[in-house]
Amino acid sequence: MSQPLRVGNASGFYGDRFAAVREMLEDGPLDVLTGDYLAELTMLILGRGKMKDPDAGYATTFLRQMEECLGLAVERGTKIVTNAGGLNPRGLADNLRELAGRLGLEVRVAHVEGDDLLARAKELGFADSRYGQPLTANAYLGAWGIAECLRRGADMVVTGRVTDASLVVGPAAAHFGWARDDWDALAGATVAGHVLECGAQATGGNYSFFEEIYNVKAPGFPLAEVHGDGSCVITKHDGTGGAVTTETVTAQLLYEIGGPSYAGPDVTTRFDTIELADDGPDRVRISGVKGLPPPPTTKVCLNHLGGHRNEMTFVLTGLGIEAKAELVKRHLEAAFGDARPARVEWTLIGTAKPDPAAQGEATALLRCAVLDPDPAKVGRAFSGAAVELGLAGYPGFTMTSPPGKGGPYGVYTPAFVPNETVEHVAVTHEGESVPIPPAPAVADVPTEAAGEEGLSTQSPLRRVPLGRVAGARSGDKGGDANIGVWARTDAQWRWLEPFLTIERFRELLPETRDHTVHRHVLPNLRAVNFVVEGLLQEGVSASTRFDPQGKALGEWLRSRHADIPEALL
Repeated sequence: MSQPLRVGNASGFYGDRFAAVREMLEDGPLDVLTGDYLAELTMLILGRGKMKDPDAGYATTFLRQMEECLGLAVERGTKIVTNAGGLNPRGLADNLRELAGRLGLEVRVAHVEGDDLLARAKELGFADSRYGQPLTANAYLGAWGIAECLRRGADMVVTGRVTDASLVVGPAAAHFGWARDDWDALAGATVAGHVLECGAQATGGNYSFFEEIYNVKAPGFPLAEVHGDGSCVITKHDGTGGAVTTETVTAQLLYEIGGPSYAGPDVTTRFDTIELADDGPDRVRISGVKGLPPPPTTKVCLNHLGGHRNEMTFVLTGLGIEAKAELVKRHLEAAFGDARPARVEWTLIGTAKPDPAAQGEATALLRCAVLDPDPAKVGRAFSGAAVELGLAGYPGFTMTSPPGKGGPYGVYTPAFVPNETVEHVAVTHEGESVPIPPAPAVADVPTEAAGEEGLSTQSPLRRVPLGRVAGARSGDKGGDANIGVWARTDAQWRWLEPFLTIERFRELLPETRDHTVHRHVLPNLRAVNFVVEGLLQEGVSASTRFDPQGKALGEWLRSRHADIPEALL
Protein backbone atom coordinates (compact mmCIF):
# COMPACT_ATOMS: atom_id res chain seq x y z
CA MET A 1 0.00 0.00 0.00
CA SER A 2 1.41 3.38 -0.96
CA GLN A 3 -0.39 5.40 1.70
CA PRO A 4 1.13 5.31 5.18
CA LEU A 5 -0.78 4.25 8.27
CA ARG A 6 -1.14 7.25 10.58
CA VAL A 7 -0.84 6.13 14.19
CA GLY A 8 -1.00 8.61 17.07
CA ASN A 9 -0.55 8.12 20.78
CA ALA A 10 -2.54 9.94 23.47
CA SER A 11 -1.11 8.53 26.70
CA GLY A 12 2.37 7.74 27.95
CA PHE A 13 1.45 6.62 31.47
CA TYR A 14 -1.51 6.19 33.81
CA GLY A 15 -2.16 9.81 34.77
CA ASP A 16 -1.02 11.51 31.56
CA ARG A 17 -2.89 14.51 30.12
CA PHE A 18 -6.58 13.59 30.17
CA ALA A 19 -7.47 15.92 27.29
CA ALA A 20 -4.91 14.34 24.95
CA VAL A 21 -7.40 11.81 23.54
CA ARG A 22 -9.76 14.56 22.44
CA GLU A 23 -6.88 16.71 21.20
CA MET A 24 -5.49 13.93 19.02
CA LEU A 25 -8.89 13.14 17.53
CA GLU A 26 -9.76 16.79 16.87
CA ASP A 27 -6.41 18.13 15.65
CA GLY A 28 -5.96 16.02 12.53
CA PRO A 29 -6.65 12.75 10.73
CA LEU A 30 -5.60 9.47 12.34
CA ASP A 31 -6.11 5.89 11.28
CA VAL A 32 -5.29 4.49 14.71
CA LEU A 33 -5.09 6.10 18.16
CA THR A 34 -3.12 4.27 20.84
CA GLY A 35 -2.91 4.73 24.58
CA ASP A 36 -0.13 3.38 26.82
CA TYR A 37 -1.23 3.23 30.46
CA LEU A 38 1.00 0.53 31.93
CA ALA A 39 4.35 0.48 33.70
CA GLU A 40 5.86 -1.84 36.27
CA LEU A 41 4.60 0.40 39.08
CA THR A 42 1.17 0.65 37.45
CA MET A 43 0.81 -3.12 37.50
CA LEU A 44 1.49 -3.05 41.25
CA ILE A 45 -1.12 -0.32 41.78
CA LEU A 46 -3.70 -2.21 39.72
CA GLY A 47 -2.85 -5.42 41.57
CA ARG A 48 -3.52 -3.82 44.94
CA GLY A 49 -6.80 -2.45 43.59
CA LYS A 50 -7.83 -5.86 42.35
CA MET A 51 -7.20 -7.33 45.82
CA LYS A 52 -9.99 -5.08 47.10
CA ASP A 53 -12.29 -5.47 44.09
CA PRO A 54 -11.96 -8.48 41.73
CA ASP A 55 -13.80 -6.52 39.01
CA ALA A 56 -11.16 -3.76 39.06
CA GLY A 57 -7.64 -3.97 37.66
CA TYR A 58 -7.93 -1.72 34.60
CA ALA A 59 -7.22 1.97 33.96
CA THR A 60 -10.50 3.69 34.81
CA THR A 61 -9.21 6.94 33.31
CA PHE A 62 -9.44 5.42 29.84
CA LEU A 63 -13.11 4.55 30.36
CA ARG A 64 -13.82 8.16 31.32
CA GLN A 65 -11.90 9.40 28.28
CA MET A 66 -14.00 7.15 26.06
CA GLU A 67 -17.20 8.44 27.63
CA GLU A 68 -16.15 11.86 26.37
CA CYS A 69 -14.54 10.90 23.05
CA LEU A 70 -15.86 7.56 21.77
CA GLY A 71 -18.42 9.26 19.55
CA LEU A 72 -15.71 11.47 18.07
CA ALA A 73 -13.53 8.42 17.31
CA VAL A 74 -16.46 6.72 15.55
CA GLU A 75 -17.22 9.89 13.59
CA ARG A 76 -13.58 10.18 12.47
CA GLY A 77 -13.25 6.47 11.65
CA THR A 78 -10.28 6.12 13.98
CA LYS A 79 -9.54 2.71 15.46
CA ILE A 80 -8.33 2.60 19.06
CA VAL A 81 -5.73 0.23 20.53
CA THR A 82 -4.82 0.44 24.22
CA ASN A 83 -3.23 -1.56 27.02
CA ALA A 84 -5.54 0.11 29.55
CA GLY A 85 -7.00 -3.33 30.27
CA GLY A 86 -4.16 -3.87 32.72
CA LEU A 87 -4.99 -6.90 34.85
CA ASN A 88 -8.56 -7.14 33.56
CA PRO A 89 -8.80 -6.54 29.79
CA ARG A 90 -12.03 -8.56 29.53
CA GLY A 91 -13.63 -6.41 32.23
CA LEU A 92 -12.67 -3.17 30.51
CA ALA A 93 -13.87 -4.50 27.13
CA ASP A 94 -17.26 -5.39 28.65
CA ASN A 95 -17.57 -1.91 30.16
CA LEU A 96 -16.68 -0.31 26.83
CA ARG A 97 -19.40 -2.32 25.07
CA GLU A 98 -21.88 -1.18 27.72
CA LEU A 99 -20.71 2.42 27.27
CA ALA A 100 -21.08 2.25 23.49
CA GLY A 101 -24.61 0.88 23.86
CA ARG A 102 -25.52 3.62 26.31
CA LEU A 103 -24.18 6.25 23.88
CA GLY A 104 -26.03 4.67 20.95
CA LEU A 105 -22.80 3.85 19.10
CA GLU A 106 -21.93 0.74 17.15
CA VAL A 107 -18.39 -0.13 18.21
CA ARG A 108 -16.82 -3.56 17.75
CA VAL A 109 -14.68 -4.11 20.85
CA ALA A 110 -12.16 -6.97 21.00
CA HIS A 111 -9.55 -7.78 23.58
CA VAL A 112 -6.33 -9.73 24.08
CA GLU A 113 -5.63 -11.97 27.05
CA GLY A 114 -3.18 -14.62 28.20
CA ASP A 115 -0.54 -12.37 29.72
CA ASP A 116 -1.74 -12.98 33.29
CA LEU A 117 0.27 -15.90 34.69
CA LEU A 118 -0.59 -15.36 38.36
CA ALA A 119 -2.65 -18.54 38.63
CA ARG A 120 0.39 -20.47 37.42
CA ALA A 121 2.91 -18.67 39.64
CA LYS A 122 3.71 -21.73 41.76
CA GLU A 123 4.02 -24.00 38.70
CA LEU A 124 6.36 -21.53 36.99
CA GLY A 125 8.49 -20.94 40.07
CA PHE A 126 7.71 -17.27 40.56
CA ALA A 127 7.82 -17.30 44.37
CA ASP A 128 10.47 -15.09 45.96
CA SER A 129 12.51 -16.47 48.85
CA ARG A 130 11.84 -13.32 50.90
CA TYR A 131 8.41 -12.16 49.74
CA GLY A 132 6.59 -15.36 48.82
CA GLN A 133 4.09 -15.56 45.96
CA PRO A 134 3.76 -12.54 43.66
CA LEU A 135 0.87 -10.10 43.68
CA THR A 136 0.99 -9.83 39.88
CA ALA A 137 2.71 -11.93 37.21
CA ASN A 138 2.25 -10.74 33.63
CA ALA A 139 4.03 -11.79 30.46
CA TYR A 140 4.90 -9.16 27.87
CA LEU A 141 2.80 -10.27 24.91
CA GLY A 142 3.53 -9.14 21.37
CA ALA A 143 1.57 -7.58 18.54
CA TRP A 144 -0.10 -10.55 16.87
CA GLY A 145 -3.16 -10.76 19.12
CA ILE A 146 -3.87 -7.11 18.37
CA ALA A 147 -3.33 -7.72 14.65
CA GLU A 148 -5.73 -10.68 14.66
CA CYS A 149 -8.47 -8.66 16.36
CA LEU A 150 -8.10 -5.85 13.82
CA ARG A 151 -8.00 -8.22 10.86
CA ARG A 152 -11.31 -9.66 12.03
CA GLY A 153 -12.96 -6.25 12.04
CA ALA A 154 -12.48 -4.76 15.52
CA ASP A 155 -12.83 -1.00 15.93
CA MET A 156 -11.19 -1.08 19.35
CA VAL A 157 -8.70 -3.52 20.88
CA VAL A 158 -8.05 -3.66 24.62
CA THR A 159 -5.02 -5.51 25.95
CA GLY A 160 -3.35 -6.28 29.22
CA ARG A 161 0.44 -6.35 29.49
CA VAL A 162 1.84 -6.19 25.98
CA THR A 163 5.12 -4.53 25.06
CA ASP A 164 4.54 -0.81 24.65
CA ALA A 165 5.64 -0.89 21.01
CA SER A 166 3.10 -3.64 20.21
CA LEU A 167 0.35 -1.01 20.26
CA VAL A 168 1.85 0.30 17.01
CA VAL A 169 3.28 -2.93 15.58
CA GLY A 170 -0.08 -4.74 15.76
CA PRO A 171 -2.07 -2.21 13.71
CA ALA A 172 0.78 -1.90 11.18
CA ALA A 173 1.08 -5.68 10.78
CA ALA A 174 -2.69 -5.98 10.25
CA HIS A 175 -2.84 -3.06 7.83
CA PHE A 176 0.10 -4.09 5.63
CA GLY A 177 -0.38 -7.85 5.91
CA TRP A 178 3.08 -8.52 7.31
CA ALA A 179 4.16 -12.08 7.99
CA ARG A 180 5.60 -13.30 11.28
CA ASP A 181 9.10 -13.30 9.77
CA ASP A 182 9.04 -9.86 8.12
CA TRP A 183 11.78 -8.98 10.59
CA ASP A 184 12.89 -5.63 9.14
CA ALA A 185 9.35 -4.28 8.81
CA LEU A 186 8.47 -5.44 12.31
CA ALA A 187 11.66 -3.88 13.66
CA GLY A 188 10.89 -0.58 11.98
CA ALA A 189 7.41 -0.50 13.46
CA THR A 190 8.88 -1.40 16.86
CA VAL A 191 11.09 1.67 16.66
CA ALA A 192 8.07 3.79 15.73
CA GLY A 193 6.20 2.34 18.72
CA HIS A 194 9.12 3.01 21.04
CA VAL A 195 9.19 6.67 19.95
CA LEU A 196 5.42 7.10 20.44
CA GLU A 197 5.00 5.13 23.66
CA CYS A 198 5.93 7.93 26.08
CA GLY A 199 3.74 10.56 24.48
CA ALA A 200 5.12 14.09 24.61
CA GLN A 201 8.66 12.94 25.39
CA ALA A 202 9.05 12.67 21.60
CA THR A 203 7.86 16.23 21.00
CA GLY A 204 10.10 18.09 23.45
CA GLY A 205 8.94 16.88 26.85
CA ASN A 206 11.73 16.14 29.36
CA TYR A 207 14.21 17.27 26.71
CA SER A 208 17.75 18.32 27.72
CA PHE A 209 17.71 21.42 25.54
CA PHE A 210 14.17 22.39 26.50
CA GLU A 211 14.91 26.10 26.19
CA GLU A 212 15.15 25.63 22.42
CA ILE A 213 11.61 24.19 22.21
CA TYR A 214 8.52 26.29 21.51
CA ASN A 215 6.74 26.09 24.85
CA VAL A 216 3.90 28.60 24.79
CA LYS A 217 1.54 25.62 24.38
CA ALA A 218 1.84 22.23 26.03
CA PRO A 219 3.70 19.81 23.74
CA GLY A 220 1.47 18.03 21.28
CA PHE A 221 1.38 14.24 21.30
CA PRO A 222 3.33 12.43 18.57
CA LEU A 223 2.17 10.40 15.62
CA ALA A 224 3.92 8.11 13.17
CA GLU A 225 3.26 7.74 9.46
CA VAL A 226 4.20 4.07 9.09
CA HIS A 227 4.99 2.70 5.64
CA GLY A 228 4.71 -0.82 4.30
CA ASP A 229 8.44 -1.51 4.67
CA GLY A 230 8.39 -0.51 8.36
CA SER A 231 10.00 2.88 7.83
CA CYS A 232 8.12 5.86 9.24
CA VAL A 233 7.99 9.59 9.73
CA ILE A 234 7.54 10.89 13.28
CA THR A 235 5.54 14.10 13.40
CA LYS A 236 2.72 15.86 15.25
CA HIS A 237 -0.43 17.68 14.34
CA ASP A 238 -0.05 21.20 12.94
CA GLY A 239 -0.46 24.00 15.44
CA THR A 240 0.32 21.92 18.52
CA GLY A 241 3.11 22.80 20.95
CA GLY A 242 6.57 21.35 21.22
CA ALA A 243 8.71 20.20 18.33
CA VAL A 244 9.76 17.04 16.51
CA THR A 245 13.47 17.06 15.64
CA THR A 246 16.14 14.42 15.16
CA GLU A 247 17.28 15.19 18.71
CA THR A 248 13.87 14.92 20.39
CA VAL A 249 13.46 11.59 18.60
CA THR A 250 16.98 10.51 19.57
CA ALA A 251 16.26 11.33 23.21
CA GLN A 252 13.20 9.10 23.20
CA LEU A 253 15.00 6.30 21.36
CA LEU A 254 17.53 6.22 24.22
CA TYR A 255 14.86 6.02 26.90
CA GLU A 256 14.79 2.82 28.99
CA ILE A 257 16.83 0.66 26.65
CA GLY A 258 19.80 -1.65 27.14
CA GLY A 259 22.14 -2.87 24.40
CA PRO A 260 21.78 -2.31 20.67
CA SER A 261 19.74 -5.52 20.28
CA TYR A 262 16.31 -4.62 21.64
CA ALA A 263 14.65 -7.99 22.26
CA GLY A 264 10.87 -8.25 22.11
CA PRO A 265 8.30 -11.02 21.65
CA ASP A 266 7.85 -10.28 17.92
CA VAL A 267 11.32 -9.28 16.77
CA THR A 268 14.79 -8.35 17.99
CA THR A 269 15.30 -4.80 16.80
CA ARG A 270 18.80 -3.56 16.01
CA PHE A 271 18.89 -0.04 17.43
CA ASP A 272 22.37 0.39 15.97
CA THR A 273 20.87 0.31 12.45
CA ILE A 274 18.40 3.16 12.98
CA GLU A 275 18.87 6.05 10.56
CA LEU A 276 17.31 9.45 11.26
CA ALA A 277 16.85 12.28 8.78
CA ASP A 278 15.01 15.59 8.72
CA ASP A 279 11.90 15.40 6.54
CA GLY A 280 10.67 18.98 6.90
CA PRO A 281 9.39 21.04 9.84
CA ASP A 282 8.38 18.78 12.73
CA ARG A 283 9.04 15.69 10.63
CA VAL A 284 11.78 13.10 11.21
CA ARG A 285 12.17 10.07 8.94
CA ILE A 286 13.27 6.76 10.48
CA SER A 287 14.60 4.13 8.09
CA GLY A 288 17.15 1.37 7.70
CA VAL A 289 16.08 -0.56 10.78
CA LYS A 290 17.09 -4.20 10.74
CA GLY A 291 15.36 -6.97 12.63
CA LEU A 292 16.23 -10.47 13.77
CA PRO A 293 14.05 -13.24 15.21
CA PRO A 294 12.92 -12.78 18.82
CA PRO A 295 14.58 -14.72 21.63
CA PRO A 296 13.17 -18.10 22.77
CA THR A 297 11.89 -16.70 26.06
CA THR A 298 9.24 -14.17 27.06
CA LYS A 299 9.79 -11.59 29.79
CA VAL A 300 7.42 -11.59 32.77
CA CYS A 301 6.80 -8.67 35.13
CA LEU A 302 6.53 -9.88 38.73
CA ASN A 303 5.40 -7.64 41.57
CA HIS A 304 5.62 -8.86 45.17
CA LEU A 305 4.35 -7.08 48.26
CA GLY A 306 7.61 -6.24 49.99
CA GLY A 307 6.51 -4.66 53.25
CA HIS A 308 5.78 -1.13 54.44
CA ARG A 309 7.59 2.19 54.09
CA ASN A 310 7.50 5.76 55.34
CA GLU A 311 9.64 8.87 55.13
CA MET A 312 10.08 12.21 56.85
CA THR A 313 12.05 15.24 55.67
CA PHE A 314 13.73 17.71 58.04
CA VAL A 315 14.41 21.30 56.97
CA LEU A 316 17.90 22.46 58.03
CA THR A 317 18.67 26.17 57.86
CA GLY A 318 21.70 28.39 58.28
CA LEU A 319 24.95 27.46 59.98
CA GLY A 320 26.16 23.99 60.90
CA ILE A 321 24.05 22.06 58.40
CA GLU A 322 26.08 18.85 58.74
CA ALA A 323 26.14 19.08 62.54
CA LYS A 324 22.37 19.56 62.58
CA ALA A 325 21.95 16.53 60.33
CA GLU A 326 24.10 14.42 62.64
CA LEU A 327 22.05 15.57 65.65
CA VAL A 328 18.83 14.41 63.97
CA LYS A 329 20.34 11.06 63.08
CA ARG A 330 21.56 10.42 66.65
CA HIS A 331 18.20 11.36 68.19
CA LEU A 332 16.14 9.28 65.77
CA GLU A 333 18.44 6.25 65.93
CA ALA A 334 18.14 6.38 69.72
CA ALA A 335 14.35 6.64 69.44
CA PHE A 336 14.25 3.45 67.37
CA GLY A 337 15.69 1.46 70.25
CA ASP A 338 15.17 -2.26 69.72
CA ALA A 339 12.49 -1.60 67.07
CA ARG A 340 14.80 -0.20 64.40
CA PRO A 341 13.27 -0.66 60.91
CA ALA A 342 14.95 -3.20 58.65
CA ARG A 343 16.17 -0.44 56.34
CA VAL A 344 16.93 3.15 57.32
CA GLU A 345 18.41 5.48 54.72
CA TRP A 346 19.41 9.13 55.14
CA THR A 347 19.83 11.59 52.27
CA LEU A 348 21.13 15.13 52.69
CA ILE A 349 19.85 17.27 49.81
CA GLY A 350 21.42 20.60 48.97
CA THR A 351 23.52 22.93 51.05
CA ALA A 352 23.27 26.42 52.48
CA LYS A 353 24.92 29.26 50.56
CA PRO A 354 27.32 31.58 52.37
CA ASP A 355 25.70 34.86 53.41
CA PRO A 356 22.28 33.84 51.96
CA ALA A 357 20.05 36.73 50.91
CA ALA A 358 16.89 34.58 50.96
CA GLN A 359 15.83 31.90 53.41
CA GLY A 360 15.67 29.32 50.64
CA GLU A 361 19.37 29.92 49.94
CA ALA A 362 20.09 29.10 53.59
CA THR A 363 18.26 25.78 53.51
CA ALA A 364 19.08 22.10 53.01
CA LEU A 365 16.83 19.04 53.41
CA LEU A 366 17.53 15.86 55.36
CA ARG A 367 15.35 12.94 54.26
CA CYS A 368 14.93 9.73 56.23
CA ALA A 369 13.29 6.75 54.50
CA VAL A 370 12.44 3.56 56.37
CA LEU A 371 11.22 0.13 55.23
CA ASP A 372 10.18 -2.92 57.24
CA PRO A 373 7.84 -5.93 56.94
CA ASP A 374 6.09 -4.73 60.12
CA PRO A 375 3.87 -1.68 59.46
CA ALA A 376 4.08 -0.67 63.13
CA LYS A 377 7.84 -0.06 62.92
CA VAL A 378 7.52 2.45 60.07
CA GLY A 379 4.16 3.96 60.97
CA ARG A 380 3.36 6.49 63.67
CA ALA A 381 6.13 5.11 65.87
CA PHE A 382 8.63 6.40 63.31
CA SER A 383 6.99 9.61 62.10
CA GLY A 384 5.89 10.54 65.62
CA ALA A 385 9.45 10.12 66.90
CA ALA A 386 10.64 12.48 64.16
CA VAL A 387 8.12 15.17 65.11
CA GLU A 388 8.91 14.82 68.82
CA LEU A 389 12.28 16.40 68.07
CA GLY A 390 10.43 19.67 67.43
CA LEU A 391 11.35 21.31 70.73
CA ALA A 392 14.27 19.07 71.61
CA GLY A 393 16.33 19.05 68.43
CA TYR A 394 18.33 21.48 66.34
CA PRO A 395 17.70 25.25 66.14
CA GLY A 396 15.21 26.22 63.47
CA PHE A 397 13.54 22.77 63.50
CA THR A 398 10.80 22.32 60.94
CA MET A 399 9.61 19.53 58.64
CA THR A 400 7.99 19.32 55.22
CA SER A 401 5.01 17.20 56.33
CA PRO A 402 3.06 16.12 59.42
CA PRO A 403 3.47 12.59 60.80
CA GLY A 404 1.85 9.82 58.76
CA LYS A 405 1.41 6.09 58.94
CA GLY A 406 3.19 5.32 55.65
CA GLY A 407 2.01 2.55 53.33
CA PRO A 408 2.90 -0.72 51.63
CA TYR A 409 5.50 -1.01 48.92
CA GLY A 410 6.09 -3.51 46.15
CA VAL A 411 9.17 -5.21 44.79
CA TYR A 412 9.58 -5.65 41.05
CA THR A 413 11.57 -8.52 39.55
CA PRO A 414 11.73 -9.78 35.96
CA ALA A 415 11.38 -13.44 35.06
CA PHE A 416 11.63 -15.31 31.78
CA VAL A 417 9.60 -18.28 30.54
CA PRO A 418 9.77 -20.27 27.28
CA ASN A 419 7.63 -18.65 24.58
CA GLU A 420 5.38 -21.71 24.34
CA THR A 421 4.48 -21.33 28.02
CA VAL A 422 2.40 -18.22 27.33
CA GLU A 423 -1.14 -18.73 26.00
CA HIS A 424 -1.61 -15.60 23.90
CA VAL A 425 -5.29 -15.31 22.88
CA ALA A 426 -7.16 -12.81 20.70
CA VAL A 427 -10.83 -12.54 21.67
CA THR A 428 -12.68 -11.05 18.72
CA HIS A 429 -15.57 -8.61 18.92
CA GLU A 430 -17.85 -11.58 18.23
CA GLY A 431 -16.49 -13.44 21.24
CA GLU A 432 -14.37 -16.02 19.41
CA SER A 433 -11.09 -16.95 21.11
CA VAL A 434 -8.24 -17.27 18.62
CA PRO A 435 -4.96 -18.74 19.95
CA ILE A 436 -1.84 -16.90 18.78
CA PRO A 437 1.08 -19.31 18.29
CA PRO A 438 4.42 -18.33 19.82
CA ALA A 439 7.28 -17.09 17.72
CA PRO A 440 9.62 -19.88 16.63
CA ALA A 441 12.49 -20.42 19.04
CA VAL A 442 15.79 -19.13 17.68
CA ALA A 443 19.00 -19.41 19.66
CA ASP A 444 22.03 -17.12 19.66
CA VAL A 445 20.28 -13.84 18.97
CA PRO A 446 23.04 -11.23 19.45
CA THR A 447 22.58 -8.89 22.39
CA GLU A 448 25.37 -6.40 21.95
CA ALA A 449 27.33 -4.58 19.27
CA ALA A 450 30.88 -3.35 19.41
CA GLY A 451 31.49 0.38 19.57
CA GLU A 452 33.39 2.37 17.00
CA GLU A 453 36.79 3.87 17.61
CA GLY A 454 36.49 7.55 18.39
CA LEU A 455 38.85 10.26 17.19
CA SER A 456 40.37 12.66 19.66
CA THR A 457 39.87 16.34 18.94
CA GLN A 458 43.09 18.37 19.28
CA SER A 459 42.15 21.72 20.77
CA PRO A 460 42.73 23.71 23.98
CA LEU A 461 40.52 22.35 26.76
CA ARG A 462 37.99 24.23 28.87
CA ARG A 463 36.40 22.86 32.03
CA VAL A 464 32.64 23.23 31.54
CA PRO A 465 29.49 21.16 32.14
CA LEU A 466 29.23 18.07 29.94
CA GLY A 467 25.74 19.29 28.98
CA ARG A 468 27.31 21.99 26.82
CA VAL A 469 27.94 19.34 24.14
CA ALA A 470 25.69 16.42 25.09
CA GLY A 471 22.07 15.68 25.80
CA ALA A 472 20.88 12.85 28.02
CA ARG A 473 17.77 10.95 28.97
CA SER A 474 17.50 8.48 31.81
CA GLY A 475 14.94 6.15 33.31
CA ASP A 476 14.27 2.91 35.11
CA LYS A 477 14.28 -0.72 34.07
CA GLY A 478 13.09 -2.27 37.32
CA GLY A 479 15.95 -1.87 39.78
CA ASP A 480 18.39 -0.90 37.00
CA ALA A 481 18.83 2.60 35.62
CA ASN A 482 19.70 3.59 32.07
CA ILE A 483 21.34 6.84 31.02
CA GLY A 484 21.50 7.50 27.28
CA VAL A 485 23.87 10.28 26.22
CA TRP A 486 24.05 11.77 22.74
CA ALA A 487 26.28 14.31 21.02
CA ARG A 488 24.77 17.11 18.99
CA THR A 489 27.30 17.18 16.13
CA ASP A 490 29.61 14.74 14.40
CA ALA A 491 32.67 16.52 15.82
CA GLN A 492 31.30 16.35 19.35
CA TRP A 493 30.59 12.65 18.83
CA ARG A 494 34.17 11.95 17.77
CA TRP A 495 35.25 13.42 21.12
CA LEU A 496 32.44 12.05 23.31
CA GLU A 497 32.60 8.37 22.33
CA PRO A 498 36.19 7.71 23.47
CA PHE A 499 35.91 10.16 26.38
CA LEU A 500 32.82 8.78 28.09
CA THR A 501 34.08 5.36 29.13
CA ILE A 502 32.67 3.32 32.00
CA GLU A 503 35.52 4.53 34.20
CA ARG A 504 34.82 8.18 33.35
CA PHE A 505 31.09 7.64 33.84
CA ARG A 506 31.76 6.31 37.35
CA GLU A 507 34.01 9.29 38.11
CA LEU A 508 31.28 11.70 37.03
CA LEU A 509 28.52 9.84 38.91
CA PRO A 510 30.23 8.50 42.06
CA GLU A 511 27.03 6.85 43.30
CA THR A 512 27.43 4.28 40.50
CA ARG A 513 30.88 3.10 41.62
CA ASP A 514 29.61 0.14 43.63
CA HIS A 515 27.37 -1.08 40.80
CA THR A 516 27.95 -3.05 37.62
CA VAL A 517 27.80 -0.66 34.65
CA HIS A 518 27.29 -1.70 31.04
CA ARG A 519 28.15 0.60 28.11
CA HIS A 520 26.57 0.29 24.65
CA VAL A 521 27.53 2.38 21.62
CA LEU A 522 24.96 3.52 19.04
CA PRO A 523 26.98 5.34 16.36
CA ASN A 524 24.01 6.08 14.07
CA LEU A 525 22.46 8.06 16.92
CA ARG A 526 25.80 9.56 18.04
CA ALA A 527 24.99 8.04 21.41
CA VAL A 528 26.26 5.85 24.21
CA ASN A 529 23.89 4.14 26.59
CA PHE A 530 24.81 3.13 30.13
CA VAL A 531 22.89 0.59 32.20
CA VAL A 532 23.61 0.63 35.94
CA GLU A 533 22.55 -2.56 37.67
CA GLY A 534 20.71 -2.25 40.97
CA LEU A 535 21.08 1.53 41.36
CA LEU A 536 17.33 1.85 41.93
CA GLN A 537 17.38 -1.04 44.39
CA GLU A 538 14.27 -3.25 44.06
CA GLY A 539 12.30 -0.97 41.74
CA VAL A 540 10.49 2.33 42.07
CA SER A 541 8.04 1.35 44.80
CA ALA A 542 10.77 -0.06 47.05
CA SER A 543 13.53 2.40 46.17
CA THR A 544 14.66 4.80 48.89
CA ARG A 545 16.54 7.02 46.45
CA PHE A 546 15.41 10.62 46.23
CA ASP A 547 14.90 10.02 42.48
CA PRO A 548 13.48 6.47 42.61
CA GLN A 549 12.87 6.14 38.86
CA GLY A 550 16.21 7.59 37.80
CA LYS A 551 14.51 10.29 35.72
CA ALA A 552 17.02 12.99 36.71
CA LEU A 553 20.24 10.96 36.47
CA GLY A 554 20.89 12.22 32.95
CA GLU A 555 20.60 15.84 34.02
CA TRP A 556 22.95 15.20 36.95
CA LEU A 557 25.48 13.76 34.48
CA ARG A 558 25.11 16.77 32.17
CA SER A 559 25.76 19.13 35.07
CA ARG A 560 29.11 17.52 35.87
CA HIS A 561 32.19 19.40 34.65
CA ALA A 562 34.63 17.91 32.16
CA ASP A 563 37.63 19.12 30.15
CA ILE A 564 36.11 19.68 26.71
CA PRO A 565 37.96 20.94 23.60
CA GLU A 566 37.14 24.59 23.04
CA ALA A 567 36.57 23.92 19.33
CA LEU A 568 33.49 21.88 20.25
CA LEU A 569 31.85 24.57 22.39
